[in-house]
Amino acid sequence: MIAWPSIVWAGLAVLSAVGFGIVTGIVHPDEKVNGLWLVVAAACFYVLAYRFYGGFLARRVVELDNRRITPAHRLNDGANFHPTNRWVLFGHHFAAIAGAGPLLGPVLAAQFGFLPGFLWLVVGAVLAGAVQDFIILVASMRRNGRSLPEIARDEVGIITGTATAVAVLFIVVVALAGLGLAVVNALFHNPWGTFTLAMTIPIAFFMGFYLQRWRPGCVGEVSAIGVVLLVAAVIEGRAVAQSSLAGWFDLERSTLVWLMAAYGFLASVLPIWMLLVPRDYLSSFMKVSVIALLGVGVIVMAPTIEMPRVTGFIAGGGPIIPGPIFPFVFITIACGAISGFHSLVSSGTTPKMVDRESHALVGYGAMLMESFVGVIALIAASLLLPGDYFAINTTLSADALGALGYPVAHIQELSRLVEQQVMGRPGGAVSLAVGMASIFSALPGMTGLMAYWYQFALLFEALFILTTIDAGTRVARYLLQEMGGRFYAPLGRITWQPGVIATSAAVVGAWGYLIGTGSISTIWPLFGAANQLLGMLALCVGTTVLIKMGKARYLGVTTVPMVFVGVITLSGSYELFVLFLTKAGSAPVGKAFVFYLDAALVGVVATLAVVILADSLAKWYGFVVQKKPYTTSEVPAGQQGGVKIPAGPCC
Repeated sequence: MIAWPSIVWAGLAVLSAVGFGIVTGIVHPDEKVNGLWLVVAAACFYVLAYRFYGGFLARRVVELDNRRITPAHRLNDGANFHPTNRWVLFGHHFAAIAGAGPLLGPVLAAQFGFLPGFLWLVVGAVLAGAVQDFIILVASMRRNGRSLPEIARDEVGIITGTATAVAVLFIVVVALAGLGLAVVNALFHNPWGTFTLAMTIPIAFFMGFYLQRWRPGCVGEVSAIGVVLLVAAVIEGRAVAQSSLAGWFDLERSTLVWLMAAYGFLASVLPIWMLLVPRDYLSSFMKVSVIALLGVGVIVMAPTIEMPRVTGFIAGGGPIIPGPIFPFVFITIACGAISGFHSLVSSGTTPKMVDRESHALVGYGAMLMESFVGVIALIAASLLLPGDYFAINTTLSADALGALGYPVAHIQELSRLVEQQVMGRPGGAVSLAVGMASIFSALPGMTGLMAYWYQFALLFEALFILTTIDAGTRVARYLLQEMGGRFYAPLGRITWQPGVIATSAAVVGAWGYLIGTGSISTIWPLFGAANQLLGMLALCVGTTVLIKMGKARYLGVTTVPMVFVGVITLSGSYELFVLFLTKAGSAPVGKAFVFYLDAALVGVVATLAVVILADSLAKWYGFVVQKKPYTTSEVPAGQQGGVKIPAGPCC
């Protein structure tokens, strides 16, 4: 009998090895790389990693057991704790974690060449990012959906718990402000995009009531209806933008900030099934579909990657990122390989929705999907000639770029095709949209539609970001309630409506103020460094959890990526601290404060990280070296209460 599964896995391994050989230059080092090989190498590697490494983590390390009753059943309140279909859960989790990071970070990191970013995206996600997301999700699920700071407080101690809580709240607010700025800039005087995004809210309400009240369990039905309505909204958006209704959606920047704050508030206070989950599930359709279509486009086009494997800026001095490749390529890519923000979702909304323990593998799989998004974004940006790529992502003149060795070639032609001047638009979003539009317009039957695809790509990016804002606001609300509950007990109950409203308003007010004032001018490197530091802290907490589970023999799965991410991020934080102080010294008096503030924030977060590491090391010494008895707040298998879930295969 032929062992077909073994043949399939062996075939994928061979394809992955050949792909990596071509991409890295081991095979045909002097030839330009075809974008197809990046897709093949990454996709095969992800499938193998999910099947074998993810399976190893599930079976051996955390021992998922469907006999355990999850908090979604045991604490079901119909608002925050709610058993959710596995595919809907995956859609929510992926939509919540996949924000601007995997889209913009890899595009900006292409300054160093496509190879460094590609390797970190693929290897980093498999061995670091997906491990962090999965371990923290399981830890939270087995502790009644407790947040990362609460887990740190319970399992490590009050010092680590308090330091983690402070660092997490800062990072969440800064992250939501940065992502919100990207949405505002994408929708500013853009009636087409504003209309389409606005329509996703009533569609989500309809889907939520349809699935919860009118046709419970009919996931396929409501999915089909939601997709049809979403496509209709995208198509009608262009018609609305060209009609007399355009004025209703042609909004000023300040108006968009208020509307986005109102949406974030609603998504945080309403029952989770009513708006947040169906909208994220709906958004995940567009996200996954567009990324899949881009992958097909790369396969059909087999485009040549114009960006070299490495550029002349690996030692520093680049026009986009001033620092050297180490550590700035890791900080810049951020979410596509490992993201501390993900640990907040994995210990926020998702663990309160897991139906069976085996479904927790969505934490590992969703991170691999996000990494693939980063690979596709890297390919889209790297299709541009290097000179055109730098012309879009910097404000340097064509002559200045030519003097650096990257002459501008087709920038005016690209502007004509997308019907918008694209030169001098830094940030990554425009170059990504141009690259995506180039792929889509090259598909059969799409000739001449590049301007349409360009606008669609910008809309796609905005939708990606907004779904992180709603989940992030709710997660921040949970964190604030948990912290406040230690001083005023009712505030700690996430079902107490006065506390829900007050903390949601506080979180929304904080990130809304930052967006409205635009006071953080260096948001991306600041967010990148802080986000990676949080990733290191999440792996640190995960290490403690494994020790206290009696799984010390498997500590390598968390400690190796923790040490690596810690080294690169702390060194990057130091360089950013020096950079901000240098800029503050040469800036006008009115602007110097912003740079001093940025330096202070980076310094505070890095100091908190060192404190947490030192405190955790002391606890690890006590548990492992001195062999103190393990203690844990983990809910054991067979816990009584709630709904009994029989053991059985994942379904």
